[in-house]
Amino acid sequence: MADEQKSKTTASVNNGPTPSTNNKSMGSPQRSMLDPETLLKELEPRLREIKNALYMFRENITALVGLGFVLFIIILALFAPIISPPTTADTMYIPRDFQSPKPPGADGHLLGTGNWGTDMLYGIVWGARTSIVVSLFVVMTGVLIGLVVGSIAGYYGGRMDNLMMRITDVFLSLPALILAMAIASILERNLQNMMLALIIVWWPSYARLIRAQVLSIKENTYVEAARAIGVKKNRILFKHIVPNSISPLIVAATMDIGAVVLVAAGLSYIGFGVSTGSAEWGRMVSDGQAWFLSTVTWEGQTYTASWVVIFPGLAILIFTMGFSLLGDALRDILDPRLRR
Repeated sequence: MADEQKSKTTASVNNGPTPSTNNKSMGSPQRSMLDPETLLKELEPRLREIKNALYMFRENITALVGLGFVLFIIILALFAPIISPPTTADTMYIPRDFQSPKPPGADGHLLGTGNWGTDMLYGIVWGARTSIVVSLFVVMTGVLIGLVVGSIAGYYGGRMDNLMMRITDVFLSLPALILAMAIASILERNLQNMMLALIIVWWPSYARLIRAQVLSIKENTYVEAARAIGVKKNRILFKHIVPNSISPLIVAATMDIGAVVLVAAGLSYIGFGVSTGSAEWGRMVSDGQAWFLSTVTWEGQTYTASWVVIFPGLAILIFTMGFSLLGDALRDILDPRLRR
């Protein structure tokens, strides 16, 4: 009897509390994942980092100046149809009256006219849109190609690394502007082919940069831990290594947006870009150089037609300086070593 009672007691102890305990243990992880307080605690370090970055940005005078220049160009591009409505389906075509240059304010032309009487205001505002499209497309495509090539070469190493980096070195061994000129001279001279030439010469530097970052980060402890628990190589590369390697790439890309516009303007200036009379700042400088030191007469007064070069040149300067200052500020904010 004693043994029978003891066995019943033991059975009740073993069987009774077990279901409720298991239910709690199964339910608690789900509740903790959906708990707003838990999510807030997990996001708190990132929110603190974002808040600190915004504070550093507000305190950086050069960053604010660069942001102001960039916003000015973006506003011109966004409101181009309102500021200077197009007269043809081709928005790159600058309206003209086929007369000599007129000074700013003449015949309703706020910034005057250029070669063949092209409206300078139209060229500036629509040239802003052209410059933004060209720079963003070239930089983003170059970053994508460089990111894939550099990350794969740096992580897998061996023959793949040697092959990819030797191809990259071939492009880097040639002067970028000379190579872009050679490619653009072979192709038809239009905006699309100019962007293609710039992409070909722009991606190798990004590949080199991301490869160096991957080589450094892949030796960190958390990467070794991911390998130890059997995480696939592709997941380690694109989930753990690339996100932690991309900060220098963002800074370089931001600063290169202005550099792309400068090189594109150089190609157009020497005749390897868009056709004459197009809303592209480098082409406008090239078209107006013949009038730069010439004199024109309007309503009995003589003017030196310097505005045909000054206005598009000033637009290039503002665009390039804005993104350069903004990229320099991002480098100070995103690099932890520069915060100390």
